[in-house]
Amino acid sequence: QAQLVESGGGWVQAGGSLRLSCAAHGFTIRLRSMAWYRQAPGKQRESVARIDVGGTTNYNSVKGRFTISRDNAKNTVYLEMNGLKPEDTAVYYCNTDPASRSWGQGTQVTVSS
Repeated sequence: QAQLVESGGGWVQAGGSLRLSCAAHGFTIRLRSMAWYRQAPGKQRESVARIDVGGTTNYNSVKGRFTISRDNAKNTVYLEMNGLKPEDTAVYYCNTDPASRSWGQGTQVTVSS
């Protein structure tokens, strides 16, 4: 059974940095496009960054501040977040792209002004 375990969230001040990790279990990410998503309070979940099997990346409004990467040997996806803003506050999830129904618990990121 597929399982995704996110970690690395926390509380930071505006301008700070965090590195999120997502360990995949029960399937190999090498064969899948992967993405990071986030859900802020009162808002719908949105895609933040995407990386395909060849390593090509795409970003939404976080382009230039966030970097998605993958380590197929470790079956893990990362999200390096720099220049964090209060509007980045959300629960961050990883999943395949397009997303499967197997969501992890997510990791909370809180950015204070």
